[in-house]
Amino acid sequence: MPAASIIITNWNGQKWLADCLESLRRQSYPDFEIILVDDGSTDGSAAWVAEHYPEVRLIRLEQHLGFAGANNVGIRAAGGRYIVTLNNDTRADPDWLRELIGGLAAPDIGMVAAQMLVWDRPDTLDSAGIKVDWAGFGWNLSAGQPANTAACRRDVFGPCAGAALYRRDMLEQIGLFDEDFYTYYEDIDLAWRAQRAGWRCLYVPTARVLHYHSATGGKASPRKIFLLSRNRWWTIAKNVDARDLWWSLVLIAGYDLASLLYQLYRQRNFAPLRARWQALAGLPKMLAKRFPAAKRVKLSLPPPF
Repeated sequence: MPAASIIITNWNGQKWLADCLESLRRQSYPDFEIILVDDGSTDGSAAWVAEHYPEVRLIRLEQHLGFAGANNVGIRAAGGRYIVTLNNDTRADPDWLRELIGGLAAPDIGMVAAQMLVWDRPDTLDSAGIKVDWAGFGWNLSAGQPANTAACRRDVFGPCAGAALYRRDMLEQIGLFDEDFYTYYEDIDLAWRAQRAGWRCLYVPTARVLHYHSATGGKASPRKIFLLSRNRWWTIAKNVDARDLWWSLVLIAGYDLASLLYQLYRQRNFAPLRARWQALAGLPKMLAKRFPAAKRVKLSLPPPF
């Protein structure tokens, strides 16, 4: 069985696949398989991959599941000891996978975060891992900063799932991506569950990929705003320690109200309101999914602004 299984989900992203898959052909670490989960595409992506990249294990989904569900299909089909998730709108450095696997230097490291760089500005960071602030907002660490400002290995909250490594043992313990999220915050939720179970995440700056941010979802579409707003509340409900939630709930709610008003002003539609309504309707289900915590993860990070 391969050491690593690289899982790429694709939804009408054929124009990105050549760059992504060619970069994987050039990897210096040889022991891996590629699984591409075509998530109900209508642009001919699956047939194109089958013709041009026969080494890729292709899974065609008739029903569109979203990022979380499609990745879970790939994870369940994977044979590797390490699960690597990679966006289709990326181009990996030749040593990217070798450096990711090299980040597993300690048995309690269950996640490894790559250095993600802006596609057309490769000296600028897109993500150096992810963090969660006191209001429950998830952020890409150091986004927009020069790449040399995040040049050292360090522990971070979790990896951006656009280029991440997860130990299979960890996933078997805490579960896969929450498919109710569809997309956005699924990696934050998974990282939070991992942290609560006692696993660490290491950021490895030498594991580099270029990334075209939000090529599939759009940078500020109503759909993206809806999913981000809903899933943030679900992530809070599932993961914030009860002792922290009571004192921080008023602050979180106040900040969310300000965010809602700003979104309504900018979006000029009801997507932000629908998001909060659906978040509220789904709270009982999310509370029932709370993962037993071996370790307390405090909301002690600084405010987002």
